Amino acid sequence: MSLFLVGDQKSPAAHTSRCRGGLRPSMTSTNHNNIIVVITIQTNVKENLTENATNTTSKIPATPEGMAVAYGSLVIMALFPIFFGSFRSVKHHKEQKVLYQESGEKPETMSHKEALMFPFMASIALFGLYIFFQEYINMLLTGYFFFLGVLALSHLLSPVISSLVPAAIPNIPFHLHFKQGGPEGDVDLINYHFSSHDIVCLVCCSLVGAWYIIKKHWIANNLFGLAFAINGVELLNLNNVVTGCILLIGLFFYDVFWVFGTDVMVTVAKSFEAPIKLVFPQDLLEQGLSASNFAMLGLGDIVIPGIFIALLLPYFLGLMATILIMHLFKHAQPALLYLVPACLGAPLGVALLRGDIKALFQYEDHPAEKPDTAAEVTQDTKKDK
Repeated sequence: MSLFLVGDQKSPAAHTSRCRGGLRPSMTSTNHNNIIVVITIQTNVKENLTENATNTTSKIPATPEGMAVAYGSLVIMALFPIFFGSFRSVKHHKEQKVLYQESGEKPETMSHKEALMFPFMASIALFGLYIFFQEYINMLLTGYFFFLGVLALSHLLSPVISSLVPAAIPNIPFHLHFKQGGPEGDVDLINYHFSSHDIVCLVCCSLVGAWYIIKKHWIANNLFGLAFAINGVELLNLNNVVTGCILLIGLFFYDVFWVFGTDVMVTVAKSFEAPIKLVFPQDLLEQGLSASNFAMLGLGDIVIPGIFIALLLPYFLGLMATILIMHLFKHAQPALLYLVPACLGAPLGVALLRGDIKALFQYEDHPAEKPDTAAEVTQDTKKDK
């Protein structure tokens, strides 16, 4: 998981060669004039080689217009998943409540312990990629994210593509049900409903995945990245504010340490060829769609703060502060260093001013029911059946 914002980076596929060289003066000649001539020739050759090397390795700086387009596009792409994922999360939350009322099964949420351990587990995974990163591991993870990206994009675009499928293709429903039997009853392993239109959507998204695998194009990368971010905001449930505070504070120190304290985060993000970040070229105006000088924003900097849906304005301000600091200091920045104070400071400040700080920390999406209430719900469910 990449949790940083960095600009003015060349594409991983754009490699430049370095040229070094020089001539050593011959000190065996006794003729002073010859020594001067040799030294003069050496100096001229070194200057020419240095100039050629500088011309070869120097990078054309991004224009102010190009940087404005790139950073503005990253801000829009960061807000897009939060905005649409929030609406989808409301629908998902209602579906979970209905399912809970029908089956009595409480939705899965992140506990305090899981939120506390998340930065440590993320650090182990990040450092493992840094230490054991090899080409075949990159290929394996690329294939893994290709599979997940196709599913995430299909889940996102299924309603849109289904509405565009010609009437000549009938919408035939299917039900994939795989269960395991045992003494205590059957356990559903796979219970999935889909239609022929969903299959058409899966094929279309697979074509996008093939485009990404073959070309590694930044547009295909962003399509998968946006799909991951929207699904993350929609499906990830913290249940209460305390869990969210623990998670954000832990990731605050995680992000600062791995970006400022080491080169691990930046190295993995630039070497890891997977749609775990959004990118936008700063030389788009000059190079078009074949541009290669990218600014980047990790998906973690979108999904984690994006869970706090009501904090859209503070998130925007924190993101703008990240871009400003990065541009001024010309160095990769841990975006959560600025996003966490913005996202936590706003609701805590408002709650303190209104005297609602206790209500804020007591709120739960899925409150734990008392044993008597839970038993009544179970009995009512059995009676309905």
